[in-house]
Amino acid sequence: MAPIPHMANVPSSPTIFRAAVNYWRSSAATSGPWGGTGSLVRKFWDFLLESTPSRLRQRYGDADYDWDYRVNTTSAAVGWRDRLIGVLNSPYQPTEPDLFHEMLDWLKKQESLDFHGFTFLDLGSGKGRTLLMASDYPFRRIVGIELLPNLDRIARENLRQYKSESQQCFSLESICGDATRFPLPKEPLLIYLFNPFPESGLRVFLEMLRRSKEENPRTVYVIYHNPALEEAVTESEFLRKIGGTHQYSIFVV
Repeated sequence: MAPIPHMANVPSSPTIFRAAVNYWRSSAATSGPWGGTGSLVRKFWDFLLESTPSRLRQRYGDADYDWDYRVNTTSAAVGWRDRLIGVLNSPYQPTEPDLFHEMLDWLKKQESLDFHGFTFLDLGSGKGRTLLMASDYPFRRIVGIELLPNLDRIARENLRQYKSESQQCFSLESICGDATRFPLPKEPLLIYLFNPFPESGLRVFLEMLRRSKEENPRTVYVIYHNPALEEAVTESEFLRKIGGTHQYSIFVV
């Protein structure tokens, strides 16, 4: 089993200014400078709306999983700075347990997938809830990549504290880094995406995945939860959609 490479040359703490500049550049590339500026202003306005007391209280509605397993994976206890950087990249939102198991059980049934030989890779893993839920399956190993150091720190603590009678994989790791720079492991992969990138970042990842598959031929599945940018994925001819619903799409590479 090849070791998971740790990230190099990644800022230890992403800044709001850098996130705003990157967002503006990405938007301006497709909508022009004024369009990019207007989109950036709307993002800041959305952040202000999401910071009202009523919206903050709503995020505590997903606490059942945390209560059951004594972990911290909800979106409620995320500081304003990390929330704002998330708005400019991809807001943190944990996956619902029932839906997660539906997606993996579909693969197990429809593709007769034996998880033993696969590494589960969550890009934009946040506080690590998906990593914990994936450990209910007998993966070779489970790895999450999270950009924000504060969320990664919480994820590592969750991995240390988690205990479940249904756990089948005990090789779990959270890595702090930029998922668009992460060298993909060479073994068979099940890659999980819950909208971790803006469109520009998604296209960078897709090209990285294409090259990785060419250099190291192996089976790769991609689960795309809440596929808001699915058009960018389907444009990539090396991915073939094999299933899904309005909530997710599943591809094989």
